[in-house]
Amino acid sequence: MNAWLFDLGNTRLKCAPLRADGHPGDALALPHREEDIAAALAQALPRERIDVAYLASVAHPAQRMAVLQALSARCGRISVARTQSRFRAEGFGEVRIAYAEPRKFGVDRFLALLGAHAHARGASLICGVGTALTIDLIDADGLHHGGLIAPSPTLMREALRARAPQLPSTAAARSTRRRYRGRAGFRRRRRGDRADRTQPGARGGSPGARRRGCCCTAAAARR
Repeated sequence: MNAWLFDLGNTRLKCAPLRADGHPGDALALPHREEDIAAALAQALPRERIDVAYLASVAHPAQRMAVLQALSARCGRISVARTQSRFRAEGFGEVRIAYAEPRKFGVDRFLALLGAHAHARGASLICGVGTALTIDLIDADGLHHGGLIAPSPTLMREALRARAPQLPSTAAARSTRRRYRGRAGFRRRRRGDRADRTQPGARGGSPGARRRGCCCTAAAARR
């Protein structure tokens, strides 16, 4: 059977063939704009008809519809993944979502929980880095203990530049480093360069969330 996996996020559409052993093949990342989806898929996908397409989407409904329309022309069947409050399968056990309204829990995070529970024997902390940084905790019994969502480092830098356009860009910071590399006093100038600090500053915003998640994982493992 010729099957493909499709992951429509807030920034890109990722797709990969599903191999006979149940693992994905080489992944592709395609443009995200609605008007580019059909052309991008036509160029990236094999010419032969796809038997089944498995789609997970957290994007805007209009973008999801554009992908579905493009896939319907070349796929025999399309299966759309949805978050479920409970998921049980023979030989797998059960995963239970902590959210009172599971529909508000992104299907990408839900599928990550299923994958972690299938492969890990104990409590797991699942971190996803895309447009947002997501962190979720699941215990050895498959119970989801909640999670966190924060802006990714890239989104933090973009938001900072949008609100403070007077800050030099990252490219300008690199130019400054090249200009002063090897000169006396470079370290002093580098520490005072605002543009040079936005990147590590944004990266520094995510470890706090990860540390909190690790503490929750340790607590769940002790229960």
